[in-house]
Order: sequence, then structure tokens, then C-alpha cells
Amino acid sequence: MLIDTNIISYIYKGDSRAAVYQPHLLGQQWYVSFMTLAEIYRWPYAQNWSEARRLHLEQFIKSRFVVLPFNNRLAWVWAGLVGRTMRGQPMSLADSWIAATALQHGMPLVTHNARHFKGVPGLTVITEQ
Repeated sequence: MLIDTNIISYIYKGDSRAAVYQPHLLGQQWYVSFMTLAEIYRWPYAQNWSEARRLHLEQFIKSRFVVLPFNNRLAWVWAGLVGRTMRGQPMSLADSWIAATALQHGMPLVTHNARHFKGVPGLTVITEQ
């Protein structure tokens, strides 16, 4: 399962919304896109976290998630998605990379923001909203 940034946020912060996704995540290997990692690593800078808190976040990610890195094939999947398939449909840069990662690896995407991924052909979205 590819886990979207918002779900990781719920899990990390102990938000009650994380509980509704547990049935989907239980017994699954959890993956994140390189883009999700970048979004998460932005938190300490945006919120002026201490070094200890930043290290805790990094350890949390490393201990629970497999990060799917950028590669040449992913660049082609992303280019086809935004250049041809989604042309004229609004999608954030981060969301388009996350969607492309899920497509490249043939994984469902677990997100609380299903509308961000509406219209992406071939993408399976798991949501509880």
C-alpha cells in the first residue's frame, strides 16, 4: 500500500482519523513516495522543530515505511500522467508525483484526500472520507 502524506500525519500525531484506516493497513507493507518523504521533512522547517523532534520524525519514518525513490521510469510515468492524461485537470505537483508512484508500482493509494486524485486512470484509491 502506498500511504499518502495525510495518513502518515494522522498516525504520527495520534489523530483519531488514523484508526479508521487501520483495517486497510493491518498486515500490509507500508510504502511512501519520495515526494511524501519530502513533504514530511518540510514539517520541521515550517514549524521550527528542535533537532530532537526532527530526529524522532526521521526515526518514525525509517522504522515504519519503505520509501520508493525517484527513478527514470517514474519520471516517464509522471510525464505521461501530467502531460497527456491529466492535461487541463488541476492536480498539485506533490499529488501528481504520489499518484505516479502508485501507478508505477501498481499499488493502491491510501489517502484521506480522494478528491485530489480524482480522474487518475488506473489508480486505486482507498479512503474513508
